[in-house]
Amino acid sequence: MNTLSDTWSWLTTAAHWSGPDGVWHRLGEHLFLTAVCLLISCLIALPVALVLGHLGKGGALAVNLSNVGRAVPTFAVLVLLLLTPIGTHGQWSTIIALVLFAVPPLLTNAYVGMREVDRDVVRAARGMGMTGRQMLVGVELPLALPMILTGVRIAAVQLVATATLAALAGGGGLGRIITAGFNLASTPQVVAGAILVAVFALLVESLFEAGQRLALQRGREAA
Repeated sequence: MNTLSDTWSWLTTAAHWSGPDGVWHRLGEHLFLTAVCLLISCLIALPVALVLGHLGKGGALAVNLSNVGRAVPTFAVLVLLLLTPIGTHGQWSTIIALVLFAVPPLLTNAYVGMREVDRDVVRAARGMGMTGRQMLVGVELPLALPMILTGVRIAAVQLVATATLAALAGGGGLGRIITAGFNLASTPQVVAGAILVAVFALLVESLFEAGQRLALQRGREAA
C-alpha cells in the first residue's frame, strides 16, 4: 500500500508534470517517436503487402521472413545498432529497431487481408475490364481495409509500449521517467512511469479502434 500511495503522490505532484523532464514533455517525445516509427513502418510494409497480396506471389515468403524477425528481441537489435556507426546518429538506432519491430504485424495483416478478398469479386472485376491497378485500388483495397487497419492498430500499440527502450539509447519518451526512477532507486517513480506508458497504450488502442470503426462505417456508406 505504501508503494501505491507513494506512486499516487508522485503522479499528483505538479512539479513532476512540467519542465524539460516533466511528464508532458516526455509524453510529447514518446508520441512523436511512435508516430514517426509508425509512419515509416507503414510506408515500408503496406505497399509491399498490397502488391504481393494483389499478385498472389511471394507474399507467404515475405510474411514468414518478417515473422522470423519478430523472434529477435527489440532490445537486442537496439544494442547491436548502438555498436555500429548508426548508434552515433541520434535516435536513428532506436527508430530502426522500432520500425523492424512494427513491420511484421503491418505486413502480415495487410497481406492476409488482400488474400482473403473474395476471388469471385476479383474475377468479376477483371471480367468487367478493370486493370490491375483499378482492381487493387477500387476492389481489393476497400475489402481488405478492416485487416489492414487492425494491423496498423496492433503496430501502434506495440510501438507505444516498446518505445520506452529509447531511454536506454539516450533518447526521450516516457521511458526516461522509468530509467530515472531506477537511477534514483525510487520505486514510486518507476511504477508511475509504467502506469503512464500503460495508460498511453490503452488510449492509443481506444483511439485507433474508434477510428477503425469510423473508417469502416464511412466505407460502407460510400459503398
